[in-house]
Parts: sequence; C-alpha cells; structure tokens
Amino acid sequence: MAQISRLQATAYLARWRQVREQEVAALRASPIAHKFRQLCALAASRDVFPVDPERAVQAAEVAARWHRIRTYYDG
Repeated sequence: MAQISRLQATAYLARWRQVREQEVAALRASPIAHKFRQLCALAASRDVFPVDPERAVQAAEVAARWHRIRTYYDG
C-alpha cells in the first residue's frame, strides 16, 4: 500500500468530515414519519436473512472480552 503525505491525510479526513456533516444534516432534516417507516422496514426484514448459528458463540466471546477489559480497568 502506498503511503500518503500528512497533507493528503489531512485533506482525506476533511473530506470525510464534510460527508459526515452532510449526512447528519440530511438525517436531521428528514421527517420523523420517514424515519419511523425506515425503522419498521428494518424490523420487518429480520426474517429475510438466515440465522447465524455462530452468533451465540460470537456473542459469548465478545462478552468475555468486555468482562476482561472491565476487570482490568476497574480492578
């Protein structure tokens, strides 16, 4: 992978900041009814995708990692 200069990296991050700002503005401008319809469509589509048999195992692994992190930082 080619390296980029500090100036190129700064410009890249600035462009993505602008994209994020425009996304936030668009989300704030969209009516609540539209957001609710999108949420309903998302909830209704849960049966479209097959159940992942590894999900429970992966969730347990993530929970164990978070437990280790909390134990480390909380003492």
